[in-house]
Amino acid sequence: MFKLVIGDRNYSSWSLRPWLAIKQSGLPFEEVSIRLREVGTKAEIFKYSPSGKVPCLIDGETVVWDSLAICEYLAETAPSLWPADRQMRAEARSISAEMHSGFGALRHSLPMEIDASKPYVERRADVRADIARIVAIWQSCRARFNAGGPFLFGQFSIADAMFAPVVWRFITYAIELPDESRAWLETMSALPAMQEWRTGALEEVR
Repeated sequence: MFKLVIGDRNYSSWSLRPWLAIKQSGLPFEEVSIRLREVGTKAEIFKYSPSGKVPCLIDGETVVWDSLAICEYLAETAPSLWPADRQMRAEARSISAEMHSGFGALRHSLPMEIDASKPYVERRADVRADIARIVAIWQSCRARFNAGGPFLFGQFSIADAMFAPVVWRFITYAIELPDESRAWLETMSALPAMQEWRTGALEEVR
């Protein structure tokens, strides 16, 4: 059975991504949660992850760290985590990689904090640009690949998981969205797995 090591649900956007992917895949797994920002956090993580960071997936003797690498590894067992169509799969991988490596201004200025409500109007130009690019991705995917389901590529995929933390960010910071993007965000936030993650985050904070 897989073992997935994650950090605090309220803050660890990187942990949410593979956790959601494995939940949606239906693959059985054991969850190990490590509280972040504690005196012994780093030492505890190093028991599992050679990078000293979460998330980390353990499959027998195989250890996989980094959220996108974990998702790719899971897809080798659950191929439905990527779209079956080659073109769609290529674009899903591209936007997943863009989310993984980019949007630094958004991450810095609008960190994931599920228990909070922080609506505000004024944002730096680089933050506005990141938001606009994310919305453009969602709008484009939903316009071109929405046949058969409500997710970015119709059926749930790793691409949806990679953008899942943005769902909570946009809710926390009350980001205004066009209708198609708002519909995808509401679909994602209503997923039982996403609600389970949110409930866990609120319990941790309390």
